[in-house]
Amino acid sequence: MSASKNIVVFSMTPLFPEFAMGGGQVQLKKVALHLGELGHRLSILSTRRPGSTTSFKWHENVEIQPILRFKQPYPEPYFTPLYHIANAMRSVGAAIAGADIHYSHDGGLIFPYVYQDIPTVISLRSIVYPETLQCAFLFQGDEWILPSEHSRASYEAVVSQFAPAVGARMQTIHNGFDWDFYTYTAPDQIFEIIPKEIAEHPILLFPHRPEVHKGIYEVIQVAAQLVRDYGWSELRALAPRWLDAESEPNNRAYYETLRRTINEAGLEEVFVFHDWIPEALISEYYSLADVTLCIGNCVETFGNTPFESLGCGTLPIVSRVATYRELLPDEHIERVDYADIDSAAERADAILRERRRTSAATMRYLKAEFSQRAMVNSYADVILNATKKPRLNYRVPRLAADTRYRLSPWCFVSESRGIFHDFRSDYQFDQALIRLTREQPAGFKADAAEAARLRAWLDEGYVVPVIRA
Repeated sequence: MSASKNIVVFSMTPLFPEFAMGGGQVQLKKVALHLGELGHRLSILSTRRPGSTTSFKWHENVEIQPILRFKQPYPEPYFTPLYHIANAMRSVGAAIAGADIHYSHDGGLIFPYVYQDIPTVISLRSIVYPETLQCAFLFQGDEWILPSEHSRASYEAVVSQFAPAVGARMQTIHNGFDWDFYTYTAPDQIFEIIPKEIAEHPILLFPHRPEVHKGIYEVIQVAAQLVRDYGWSELRALAPRWLDAESEPNNRAYYETLRRTINEAGLEEVFVFHDWIPEALISEYYSLADVTLCIGNCVETFGNTPFESLGCGTLPIVSRVATYRELLPDEHIERVDYADIDSAAERADAILRERRRTSAATMRYLKAEFSQRAMVNSYADVILNATKKPRLNYRVPRLAADTRYRLSPWCFVSESRGIFHDFRSDYQFDQALIRLTREQPAGFKADAAEAARLRAWLDEGYVVPVIRA
């Protein structure tokens, strides 16, 4: 084993001893524990919040220091007083100065000068939050980890326009899972959080944060169809209340509006909101359900929920948005076009009627392709072997008459609905662009007659320039 290294980790997101605020933090804990088990010392500097103000350990070699004063709750963590930003940068800079390696998990550290002197690995887990996007466009790290080909292709398509060499520092490491944990687990302790009588009902699961893009309003429409058109009068839909559901005004308003919509749809008996589920009980939670719905328009960079649900035997239905289009073959996942409520309800009804669970073939595929051991080994290999590289040279790209263009990585052609755009969450039947994309997928030049349309495609993000280094 290599000599023990001192690794300083930056986490904009708060961390806790027993539960996680999202999938990114789950993955961080797995990687950190693996590095700690290998004998390396990790100091993880994270944002503090109520319930997380004192240092604690995940492992004897992994200490979490919740000392950063970024704004909570999300979004806009940098919407905080000047001195909090200065103090955070000073604390992070001082810790990094005494380390062998710096690892920034989930982005957020947007100031390259803080980490410029030691080998730095940056993993960006989001493609929508402003601080993550800033981190991408200001990237000066030595290695850049992304959790899916969709996110890698998307970031490379835009950042490489300004720093052509950035693609050589990017690599994809899929999330991995402990399939001994994410397995069917007879519900027991989960009934301390959820009423036990729920188990007597057919159950839809919406195990997501309170973000509209995660698809809660689409779930309401699916539930309404299942009750009204398919006869599932005893249906129940479970959804967790976020940590700040009552204390934070925006979240409180979110739930008030949500409940009004549910009541107007006559589904007040169907939807059951409950406390946030701790990590230790998440397998029981998935196992309790019959169908998990991931049918929003959130531009996920990976999305753990469908995988965790499959592991516990509960079939998910996902929308063809972002990485959900490409991470699993069709035979292992139920997919619908975004906003196709009829198809989602039809598939949910079939799963409920047939009482279908995850197949043995799907589990074999998941265990072979999405192993937690493979993931943490890959992260450790990149982090421990990172070396300081020359600064990336940035430039302002020039578009010329002979510049070629291609369909953006965040767009795809639906056979029945046209071009879907992940960030616009809509479809466009643009026959000219569809034709060019199909005839010249590697890149096309627009003729004079299409010049104005090309500018509109570029401006709205339907195409990206093919930039040569």
